[in-house]
Amino acid sequence: MTLINKDWFEELSSGAPVPGGGGASAMGGAAAASLGMMVGNLTVGKKKYAAVEADVKEYMVKLEKLRDEMLVLIEKDAECFKPLAAAYSLPSSTDEEKAEKEKVMAEALVTACSVPLEIMEKGLDICLILEELAVKGSVMAISDVAVGVEFVRTAVLGASMNVYINTKSMNDRETAEKYNAHADELNKTVAEKADAVFDKIKETLKCR
Repeated sequence: MTLINKDWFEELSSGAPVPGGGGASAMGGAAAASLGMMVGNLTVGKKKYAAVEADVKEYMVKLEKLRDEMLVLIEKDAECFKPLAAAYSLPSSTDEEKAEKEKVMAEALVTACSVPLEIMEKGLDICLILEELAVKGSVMAISDVAVGVEFVRTAVLGASMNVYINTKSMNDRETAEKYNAHADELNKTVAEKADAVFDKIKETLKCR
């Protein structure tokens, strides 16, 4: 049995700024992808699902890649916070210092938005595959699809908070609103799909 790395959660619960909500969101996305892979493993090789086996195998390959990418994003989120933290600490006593700080801050805020948006985009990819597994996966593991869509829903909604907190500090409002609109659309799409899958599975399980 594989044990969870407690050290990472100890860091998450500490007063250190990273890992934080972004890393936790990516962790949720990785869990969602892993659950989808588990459903695939419980489906492949079963005579009852022979007609969809090729599709399910393809989903598993994609989910493995997405899981690994989400795990990388946990570390990437922490790395992208460093230049932003440094930018906040820059001096701003003179006009020249203020101008330089504003320039560095603008760049750091864009970088800080990039990772949570990537988490959200990959979260949507995971959600779309789980939506397919809800139909083609083993009925014996259908509850795990429901758990998976809730994990990825949380991952996407959680990552959006890191987008919004950074766009709030942007002086370039055009760029800020562009990122906000992209995050809004991803939130809406994933929430609607996850809710639909979860509710359908819940009703299926209750009508036993």
